[in-house]
Amino acid sequence: MNSSAEYDLIIIGAGPIGLACGIEAKKTGLRYLIIEKGCLVNSLYHYPLNMTFFSTSDRLEIGGVPFISHGTKPNRAEALEYYRRVCLSWDLNVRLYEKVISLESSSGIHSVKTSEGLYNGYAVILALGFYDLPYLLHVEGEHLPKVKHYYDEPHPYFGQNIVVVGASNSAVDVALETFRKGASITMVIREPAISETVKYWVKPDIENRIKEGSIKAYFNSELIRIGEKTVEIKTPGETVVLPNDFVLAMTGYQPPFEFMEQCGIKFRDDEFHTPVYNVDTMESNVSNLYLAGVMCGGLKTNKWFIENSRVHATQIIKALITKMPPGGQRH
Repeated sequence: MNSSAEYDLIIIGAGPIGLACGIEAKKTGLRYLIIEKGCLVNSLYHYPLNMTFFSTSDRLEIGGVPFISHGTKPNRAEALEYYRRVCLSWDLNVRLYEKVISLESSSGIHSVKTSEGLYNGYAVILALGFYDLPYLLHVEGEHLPKVKHYYDEPHPYFGQNIVVVGASNSAVDVALETFRKGASITMVIREPAISETVKYWVKPDIENRIKEGSIKAYFNSELIRIGEKTVEIKTPGETVVLPNDFVLAMTGYQPPFEFMEQCGIKFRDDEFHTPVYNVDTMESNVSNLYLAGVMCGGLKTNKWFIENSRVHATQIIKALITKMPPGGQRH
């Protein structure tokens, strides 16, 4: 192995899949490092406080550590506790609150520059989430403090006039929860109806609230201006001005395409801007640069979840150890 490489493997991202990759690396005896710009499982930490997972706890397990939850499906707090326990159980080599600035590849070595220093590795796994890059509305007033692209809990919105932008699961959950905690809700939706992908047990609830008038909805509509105390909505046949205290823009999030491009990753010519990678090894078009988790789906952010991308860790490590040069693997 090139003597300038301090690590066999550098993993960028300490979400569940990044941790799973670290566990597999440790099991195999690789010299590895996990780097995370925020806290442990940063994306999960930024989920709504009362969020409950779609999946049962066993499908979120990694590293053979049992995940026991009080209910059939675990909540955010239980997941944070679980992944802390996983990190401690495996004594993973994680550097938190260290932002990756750049990744450059030369002479078989990947150099990762961070806010704290420079690390060299034979291979790199990008296990980045997409929760940090919301789709923006690109309208006047979006910079105002009352506009939120993230939602935590309903209490601050009691007694307030709220506009919820979007028609998928996040938007529907926010609309229903804030409505039931005393907010006046108006939904602004580009599409002609609530999304068909909304959870089957929730979709009738939001549709009935709209039908009875408890929640107002403007379909085939969009925000065109956000003021300090009002919003303007372009809806078929007219422009509507409504009193408004907060805008909750649940418009979804996107992968870090710009960073991926800077790393040399290429993308397929498809509607989802899917990155190029080998489905068996998860290796991208850049040698020894691997992709894991949700970012593999490009704009199709509902394709990969913890439960179906845990296997990426074993796929990558299995492929990597067959390529390691002599002396590159520590036992």
